[in-house]
Amino acid sequence: MLWKGRRESGNVEDRRGIGGGGLAVGGGLGGIVLLVVALLFGVDPRTLLDQSQGGDPSTGTQTTRQVNPAEDELAKFTRVVLAETEDVWSDLFRQQGRQYRKPTLVLFTNQVSSACGQASAAVGPFYCPGDEKVYIDLSFFRELRTQFRAPGDFAQAYVVAHEIGHHIQKVLGTSDKVTAMQARAGEAQANQLSVRLELQADFYAGVWAHYAKQRGIIEPGDFEEALSAASAIGDDRLQREAQGYVVPDSFTHGSSEQRARWFRRGLETGDMRQGDTFSARSP
Repeated sequence: MLWKGRRESGNVEDRRGIGGGGLAVGGGLGGIVLLVVALLFGVDPRTLLDQSQGGDPSTGTQTTRQVNPAEDELAKFTRVVLAETEDVWSDLFRQQGRQYRKPTLVLFTNQVSSACGQASAAVGPFYCPGDEKVYIDLSFFRELRTQFRAPGDFAQAYVVAHEIGHHIQKVLGTSDKVTAMQARAGEAQANQLSVRLELQADFYAGVWAHYAKQRGIIEPGDFEEALSAASAIGDDRLQREAQGYVVPDSFTHGSSEQRARWFRRGLETGDMRQGDTFSARSP
């Protein structure tokens, strides 16, 4: 990805090195780390709080960690990707006679406090509709490369673009409608709605990638990196690696095939109207 020298977004809060106080929570996710990270896109972080990192949960104290200077370039890259999404979505909204409301991206270390609650880095990158902010601990990009075997800078750009896709859903009112529907639904139906929401965010990430190519920042192999990342975090792949079998009714983000397919549809069409995952008989 040809990102160096391009505009960096100013809509970034850098909270790296500052850890929020922990919060004790009942229930357990056990040792299935892969399933925890499978929820990384768009999950409500209140369900994945982690009292084991940063701070004393009984006192709410804060801890700090010195920011690794090596992260500076990665932080700059993330700011550039955010700026690229701002430019593309502002143009697309303008063409529809609308004004794009830009989100804020928060860089954090270990733990962070958001309008959705206290969350640890174990949640992975997430979007909080309550404050319209994207939260990323940059260490996740290392996990994407090593643990999920999805290397490349455009794989990282896909992660950011997916979270911005959730912001598009918030701006358009989609996420609020889905939340209301989930409140009235049973667990299986609520999971299906979550899958469709996540696949649409993948589609919007593909739409952004479509226009990123027109903006001259795409290098050979970039799209393959994004498709590899989308496949790497499919529910079926993560469940199979974590527990040896797959439970489709428990999917919340979609299979590897679905995630890659909807990203590809956005990439190929660049047309927001083609991303209605909720009307599709089988997403």
